[in-house]
Amino acid sequence: MDDEREESVKPKRSKLKLVLLIISIVVLLALGTAAGVGLFIASALQPVEASDQEVRVSIPQGSSSIQIANELESKGLIKNSSIFTYYLKYKKQGSKFQAGEYAMKPGMTFEDMIDKLNKGEVVKEEMIRITIPEGYTIDQIAAKMSEQSTWKKETFLQVVDDPSQFKVDTTASIPDSKNLRHRLEGYIFPETYEFKKGSTEKEFVERSLEQLDKMLATLPSDWKDKLKARNLSIHQMLTIASLIEREVVVDTERALVSGVIVNRMKMNMPLQIDATVQYLFDKSKERLLEKDLQIQSPYNTYLNTGLPPGPIASPSLASIKAAIYPEETKYVFYVTKKDGTMGHLFAETYEEHKKNIANSKKTAN
Repeated sequence: MDDEREESVKPKRSKLKLVLLIISIVVLLALGTAAGVGLFIASALQPVEASDQEVRVSIPQGSSSIQIANELESKGLIKNSSIFTYYLKYKKQGSKFQAGEYAMKPGMTFEDMIDKLNKGEVVKEEMIRITIPEGYTIDQIAAKMSEQSTWKKETFLQVVDDPSQFKVDTTASIPDSKNLRHRLEGYIFPETYEFKKGSTEKEFVERSLEQLDKMLATLPSDWKDKLKARNLSIHQMLTIASLIEREVVVDTERALVSGVIVNRMKMNMPLQIDATVQYLFDKSKERLLEKDLQIQSPYNTYLNTGLPPGPIASPSLASIKAAIYPEETKYVFYVTKKDGTMGHLFAETYEEHKKNIANSKKTAN
């Protein structure tokens, strides 16, 4: 009887050992898997191997966290996009990421990348920066433009001589005259312009014309009425403004010189403005000679009455205002002071003018 009981107990113990063994194996596998998962996550949270090689990351407008994570993984900046996505959710980040192109380096931590994306520290685009000084002619602008950019002088000159390609109200009054040296002379508003690399000469001209329109829009609301009352077109106004720009340095004299121009035109007197003769030369002369004043050109205001065919330079807004709102005066003459102040002496008669010339010479430095 005892032998039979012992034999029945042995199979039961064997089965128990087997069950315990299986349970042990399952527990170990589970623990091993958990440990493996934990190690995998811990590894994915670590930065990739550091490198000084810059990587460009492009984040389009409206990108989701998942799309951004995929982009970072594809560029080798993170090890696993899913882990990065879960990390963003855990940290409650990703809603303020800004679109643009970023420069990142392998080895950056999650926090560094998140901070960069939140601040929108995008790569600044290479820009073309052009500064057009007040009183510059088209030829001077062309030379400066070719020096400060990859744009070509010849292409620019072709563009400015064909204003019909631009839909800007200001250019509508440009006369169809062969006498114009450059059709858009005086219309390139003097300003500092910035363009994305790859922009064209045409885009530059178009922007400068739009800038002129914007600046004219800042004038008092009656400026067009003032021109109409004097029977002046915008083209003629800009012509007067350009004469003032090239003749006047002292701001307080701009409207006064404008008044002198008005008086001379009313009297049908030649304007006799040196700047119109200087415009005929590639480079301004220090002093005009008598033979220079005899050069045959529609721009020579010593030989012709009235205004030249068009502007002789790009006028500032101050000169434009002076052209529209001239000071009422009886002066018809002015001469530059020789004392270094660059101001003028004004006169109503030629006799007074001669005295001013003599007084100016006496004060020459």
